[in-house]
Amino acid sequence: MSIRCAGRRLGFAHIRASAPIGPRLFSSSSGRFQDGKSAAEDRTTHFGFQNVAESLKESKVRDVFNSVAKNYDTMNDAMSFGIHRLWKDQFVQQLNPGKKSIFSEPMTILDLAGGTGDIAFRMLDHARTVNGDPETRVKVVDINEEMLREGMKRAHGLGYRTEGEDAPISFLVQNGETLEAIPDNSIDLLTIAFGIRNFTDKEKALSTAYRVLKKGGVFACLEFSKVNNFVLDQIYRRYSFSVIPMMGQLIAGDRDSYQYLVESIVKFPSQKDFARMIQDAGFQLAGKGWQDLTFGVAAIHTGVKL
Repeated sequence: MSIRCAGRRLGFAHIRASAPIGPRLFSSSSGRFQDGKSAAEDRTTHFGFQNVAESLKESKVRDVFNSVAKNYDTMNDAMSFGIHRLWKDQFVQQLNPGKKSIFSEPMTILDLAGGTGDIAFRMLDHARTVNGDPETRVKVVDINEEMLREGMKRAHGLGYRTEGEDAPISFLVQNGETLEAIPDNSIDLLTIAFGIRNFTDKEKALSTAYRVLKKGGVFACLEFSKVNNFVLDQIYRRYSFSVIPMMGQLIAGDRDSYQYLVESIVKFPSQKDFARMIQDAGFQLAGKGWQDLTFGVAAIHTGVKL
């Protein structure tokens, strides 16, 4: 499991919105209710099993990953027994990044919520060693600066330059739902691994992915999903809710953040529902739209911009 969570006491007491007394008047000119709240502030979304204001979720997720950045890779290995590495390897191998002949162009890849660079480094390595392409570039985009700092450290340790237009890998702080710094129709392949379940507005993120991809570009997502075997599902749920938070406490000194991790997986849509969301964003699904990994513990979703 590529585990994206972190170590801060977040206060997981259930939050209840107090019911307003009487009608609440909304001004279309100001975009605010009479009590001063904007429409965005009034809407709620899930943060694990909590309901929180949409305007607060981004900062909560950022706090989660600020705390976990230094222990991110260690916890991934511990909680998944290393299986997340096999999933990521398969994900990249199936995408086969890099130019395929001397007549094709090197690829521009955007790894969204790319954090410490696990997917990006695999992409570059595959492009070079399998397709003989040292020119393909990867932009690692994440909302969390601490995660990106860890990724940059790893890049420098591997000998990659991260500055300049011709750098093979670059790191950029951006909100994945908007990607303001990424031009329309500029990306050949957009990947996101174990990150989209943390987004506030997943439909908006998918629409933005469609915007920045070139015609013929591919959206590929690796994410936790729904186990398709009843017995295994019961075992997996028991492990998730009892063992993973305990590991978070023992290894990272934080139980609550790993409790959020487990809850965020439960709240994520099923394979079929997420495939429909990708299709609704304008993508042509590849086959049925997804491929289960390890009985559906994780799944690969792909779509093409026609």
